[in-house]
Amino acid sequence: MLESTAKLPFDTDMDFDRESEILKVLGHPIRLKIVAGLMSQSCNVKKIWECLALPQATVSQHLALLKNKDIITGRREGVEVFYQVTCPEAIRIIRAIFGDNIDCK
Repeated sequence: MLESTAKLPFDTDMDFDRESEILKVLGHPIRLKIVAGLMSQSCNVKKIWECLALPQATVSQHLALLKNKDIITGRREGVEVFYQVTCPEAIRIIRAIFGDNIDCK
């Protein structure tokens, strides 16, 4: 039994809005795979859609959503854009799900 003075997890000043939004975005299996894959190395869209065996348009739509939510960023190298995970909250979530099975930067 908890003592009345014990601090409960929901009795905190922390703001869970950002984490909640990230969880919603990562709730789709394709986006979860993309972010988990990008944890180990940055990739261009062609490599991502080849690895996932999905149409380029489908992957591009998911990348756009991840980018709009500031979970990933893209850096241009010539005509290619390489994506990488830059959101610390997303990195923590992926690590919590997969543990040491994901090679994080």
